[in-house]
Amino acid sequence: MQTDRLDVIYRALGDPSRRAMLQRLADARSLTVSELAAPLPLAMPTVLKHLDVLERAALVSRRKTGRIVTVTLKPAAMAEAMAWLQRTEAFWTSRLDRLAAVAASPGTPGPSTSEEEAS
Repeated sequence: MQTDRLDVIYRALGDPSRRAMLQRLADARSLTVSELAAPLPLAMPTVLKHLDVLERAALVSRRKTGRIVTVTLKPAAMAEAMAWLQRTEAFWTSRLDRLAAVAASPGTPGPSTSEEEAS
């Protein structure tokens, strides 16, 4: 996965209103723009701008049927973001495990105090 794609996804996830929209879509899978906007304390133009960001990140898709616009969750982009997090978690977990092993090994000096340093 390209880093710039991840940047777009994580930037989209960085806003609480957009995360609320995604959560509602995760619960319902697909909603009209009006249904999605109803519980949010945002004006419709603001909701539409947030949807533009989510669509650019490939987190949602919109389909227009007559005057009704339906928004659908696209889980593939979220799966990509989660895969990156899992790889990163595995890396840091192994590093922390090695650090803990070194710290626990015999002969590893403990933290020094100012009294010990003065002697």
